[in-house]
Amino acid sequence: MNASAPSSATNPPSLNELTDAQIRRIYFDWRFWARDDQLPPEDGAAWRVWLLLGGRGAGKTRAGAEWVRAQALGLWDGDARRSRRIALIGETFADVRRVMIEGASGLLAVHAEEERPVFEASNGRIVWPNGSVAHVFSAETPDSLRGPQFEFAWCDEIAKWRDPDQVWDMLQFALRLGTVPRVCVTTTPRPLPFLKSLIADAATVTMRAATHDNADNLAPGFVTEMERRYQGSVLGRQELLGEIVEGEQGALWRRDWIESSRVGMAPDLRRIVVAVDPPVTATKTSDACGIVVAGEAEDGRVFVLADLTLEGREPHVWARAAVAAYHDYRADHIVAETNQGGDLVVAILKQMDENVPVQKVTATRGKWLRAEPVAALYAEGRVSHVGRFEKLEAQMMAFAGDGRAGGRSPDRLDALVWALTDLKLTPLARPGIRTL
Repeated sequence: MNASAPSSATNPPSLNELTDAQIRRIYFDWRFWARDDQLPPEDGAAWRVWLLLGGRGAGKTRAGAEWVRAQALGLWDGDARRSRRIALIGETFADVRRVMIEGASGLLAVHAEEERPVFEASNGRIVWPNGSVAHVFSAETPDSLRGPQFEFAWCDEIAKWRDPDQVWDMLQFALRLGTVPRVCVTTTPRPLPFLKSLIADAATVTMRAATHDNADNLAPGFVTEMERRYQGSVLGRQELLGEIVEGEQGALWRRDWIESSRVGMAPDLRRIVVAVDPPVTATKTSDACGIVVAGEAEDGRVFVLADLTLEGREPHVWARAAVAAYHDYRADHIVAETNQGGDLVVAILKQMDENVPVQKVTATRGKWLRAEPVAALYAEGRVSHVGRFEKLEAQMMAFAGDGRAGGRSPDRLDALVWALTDLKLTPLARPGIRTL
């Protein structure tokens, strides 16, 4: 606890001796309940950014919401009548509303009834009784921060933003009100250059919170189960301890995850896909064309059936190989990344077989963000390799925070991620056709 209950006596009274008003005051006094890592640096200190790096469920959202509440209502500076202008920025508008505003630890939940602000969803803002206003922004539209001006800002899950550098720059120009404009950043860390530069900034004060620090407010047994599954892994250090894990020693996969689930033969599969990660060029030095075959069993387990990746081949060569894999494994469809070639990738595959169904996918996030949920499937023991795929597994072990594996683009791994994402992480809303 970080503050004492209000009392005029030398020794604080027991709860039975407090009035209802005093108990209510204590209940909504965040500084009384919060852990030290959930409170910002001292107000008089020379800081501009409070960066709270925390594991899942570590209490980051509550800390951010309480900080905004305190600024909007002047709870910590004693000036409750002055109105403030605040920016709330999340990965998307939906995230701001679902987590930062309406979430269980969001802004509407942390206020007492008489001080609770009104959320004007149609206007994209929150208005407090004293006139303070918080405007909602999505990190998908950095230019929306041109024009408005603020005294404070709360940025949530900044490590998930598509282009954090650009959004951050636009926000800095908008923070031009008050005597000391400040930002609270709450996020689970990832090994991103932007995040590392933010930590290194002299105006940033960085704090860390682990999931187990907040165990009393989580479901019984949750922390124990998460530590059983992920302790010692990159995902565990990142998602539970709030650490930034870098370099090849910080590879997202663990060898024992693969070895413990390896099998010699797959059971009957209800769905099979061939995933293709085509190269940009077709020279000897080009990246390989990743081709991976995987399927899902009736019990929901996933089996990696083949790595048919080709090194530096012309489009018609890898397209022929992908279509052949589609027929050989009686797949439901081909999953093809179209970031580089667009519809041309589909056209090349259709030249080989006009009847082959192709599901286009586009990479809108970095490789690390796309790979994380797939690595989690391995950690949970839900993926098995049928046999050994030495080159693919080498890329998995080497894949680190820069999104590369051994200095090269992880083409085999990219295809694996697309295949497993299609099978397990994408809503099944399309029919499949299997050739006989």
